Amino acid sequence: MARYVIVHGAWHTGREFEDTAVPIRLAGHEVHLPTLAGNRPGDAKDVGLGDAVESLVAYLDQHGLDDIVLAGHSYGGMIITAVADRMPTRIRRLVYWNAFVPQDGQALIDLVPVHYVRMFESLVAADGSVMLPFPVWREAFMNDADLATAEAAYARLNPHPWRTFTEPLRLSCPPAALPCAKSYLNATEDTALPHGLPWHPRLSERLGLFRLVQCAGGHELCFTNPTLLGRKLIEAGRD
Repeated sequence: MARYVIVHGAWHTGREFEDTAVPIRLAGHEVHLPTLAGNRPGDAKDVGLGDAVESLVAYLDQHGLDDIVLAGHSYGGMIITAVADRMPTRIRRLVYWNAFVPQDGQALIDLVPVHYVRMFESLVAADGSVMLPFPVWREAFMNDADLATAEAAYARLNPHPWRTFTEPLRLSCPPAALPCAKSYLNATEDTALPHGLPWHPRLSERLGLFRLVQCAGGHELCFTNPTLLGRKLIEAGRD
């Protein structure tokens, strides 16, 4: 049995991964679905990346979790990289699912196309949050879904703290030098990042030695095919 901790991406909470957790739990594994600071109901939206990292550290401490498969989706890759850098002995394997792999001193906005940065800068609300516009969600994040599925999923999103995108991450070593095992799960139709500036291999190769697991689908498999996503997370997380 493995112990999975799945870290959501921007605009999400852990609840959006409940369907994904079902096949993992049915296979006999333990699954935790924390929600990061800034995305919990009632959270202030002026928190930074460090606050989100601290919230996951606190969750792992509160639940006494070690020997974990720590998986992160999209923005969650920033978080799991920081936590692995801070407490590497508690992690069995890192799994990046179409997730950012930062180097020391990088912020998320350093890893996305400049048109995304300009778009989000124009959308920052008075409370410090930014919301993904539905047309971008529909075409880039859920390009493998029908309109009704995309609309239903969009209704579950919540505004995301802009500072978590702009605050640089401080790491003691490159991700490739982390002592834990690593995997990259790549959905091949994911266009949340353009294929000219791709998740894989542009970001995955920063992991050094890693296991590559691929599957069909877009950026939001947790909505469009959670059973497949759960099976692929097991494949990516196995010893």
